[in-house]
Amino acid sequence: MINNSIHTGKTFATLAVMLMATVVMLQAAPTATAVDTTQSVPNKADEQRLIGRWVRSDGGYVLELKEIGKDGTLKAAYFNPRPINVSRAEFSDKDGTLTIVIELRDINYPGSKYNLKYDPGADRLRGTYFQAVQGATYEVEFARGK
Repeated sequence: MINNSIHTGKTFATLAVMLMATVVMLQAAPTATAVDTTQSVPNKADEQRLIGRWVRSDGGYVLELKEIGKDGTLKAAYFNPRPINVSRAEFSDKDGTLTIVIELRDINYPGSKYNLKYDPGADRLRGTYFQAVQGATYEVEFARGK
């Protein structure tokens, strides 16, 4: 009986050592890391996704992006509901995000400006609108129009 207890004790000790070694190896093994795949790096085809009619979610404001220049310029039109003069329209690729700046210069629009980023997953333009007359900045979002 004593001999059997010693044998069982050695087996238990061996199993315990093996289990501890396995735990140490698992802790030292490299772990998988999550990769954010929600945003992809834009390419020239993605820039063309900006082209179209965009409608602001909080009203009848419409932004039409018509043409993208190689130099970062955009041909753009803005309506509220009548046409408002677009004095500057530009885009850039900042760290893989397409960014748009639209400046308005017209009656009641003395330098009002949109700073927007394209969200390819949602197909939306999101950002801020600086309303120059009021001196206030608002969060805005444009959805692709039909």
